[in-house]
Amino acid sequence: MSNLNIVCLDLEGVLVPEIWIAFAEASGIPELKRTTRDEPDYNKLMNFRLGILKEHGLGLKEIQETIAKIDPMPGAKEFLDKLRELSQVIIVSDTFTQFAAPLMKKLGMPTIFCNTLEVAENGEITGFKMRCEKSKLSTVNALQSVGFETIAAGDSYNDLGMILASKAGFLFKSTDKIKADYPQLPAFDEYDDLLNAIKKAL
Repeated sequence: MSNLNIVCLDLEGVLVPEIWIAFAEASGIPELKRTTRDEPDYNKLMNFRLGILKEHGLGLKEIQETIAKIDPMPGAKEFLDKLRELSQVIIVSDTFTQFAAPLMKKLGMPTIFCNTLEVAENGEITGFKMRCEKSKLSTVNALQSVGFETIAAGDSYNDLGMILASKAGFLFKSTDKIKADYPQLPAFDEYDDLLNAIKKAL
């Protein structure tokens, strides 16, 4: 096993439920159910979400109250624990530090690279700051540039860059459409199957 491998995992839809879907259900606003599975353009998606929050007078506090009730998917922490015994793991997510922090505690504080929300004093989310362009692909490219080999897994359109650029890449709990569009990518729905596939790639 090479110690030069780093596994890059998506967060939402892979280790924890989709935060915006949970908030859409809690707030009764179905439009907020749109995710990167539906809208490949992340900036467009986030601006759409922020517009809806403003319209309904909702801010960070309300979303964090929903996040406090979210638990990792069944088996996710055990999967992550086993994976971290085999390899370095980084969670590479387009979510925001203000959303991810409580979930990281429940997952045993893995390393996460994500983005930041701009929040006004009254708690209104006024904007968002992406860490870099195409953050997932850029992260994988940067790791490769300093001598690491990457293995990546995710479920959505915004994961495809890092999955396709890695020496091994997997779809996990993805949609039928994405699986059909990328038949060359092995697709799994169970943590044990994903763990075994990563083990072989290591």
